[in-house]
Amino acid sequence: MAAKRKQPASASVRRTAREVRVQQVTDEDAWEFLHPRCALDRVDDLDEVQQMLSMGETEIAQEELRWLLSDCPDLMAAHQLLGEMALEAEDYSLARGHFGHAYRVGLKALRDAGRPAPLPYGRKANKPFFESGKGLIFCLKKLDKQAMAVEVADLLLACDRSDPLGVKELLTA
Repeated sequence: MAAKRKQPASASVRRTAREVRVQQVTDEDAWEFLHPRCALDRVDDLDEVQQMLSMGETEIAQEELRWLLSDCPDLMAAHQLLGEMALEAEDYSLARGHFGHAYRVGLKALRDAGRPAPLPYGRKANKPFFESGKGLIFCLKKLDKQAMAVEVADLLLACDRSDPLGVKELLTA
């Protein structure tokens, strides 16, 4: 990643209705995603989807996630869940699409903010990005796109050098 870019104290990042952004964590040398209002409005719905999945109601969960995305297309957590469901069905192209969308949303936010770092996995707001990135790497490897997988891994490692998801190991598996 490029050099860290800190925002002036007077410039605060505002939550938008639909756009994912990046903000510096108060009093820390760390950054996190600031999810849009439409994503925050759907937290309870995502919890319900998790319950549906735990009860084996996959088709209903998929419908609910698609419905959530119809009004909040960059809801990273919904794309992550749909990607995981596609992985379970071994539909690597579909999984790549969902994981890739969530990853690109995060990547755009990072680029718009000047690629600040670190962006630690341990922050709750960052987990859908990292989990989607890991899923994307797995799919790219399955689809014989090793160079693209390395590119995604390099970015995830630049964001959080501690490699909490074992991205290096995933590349060599």
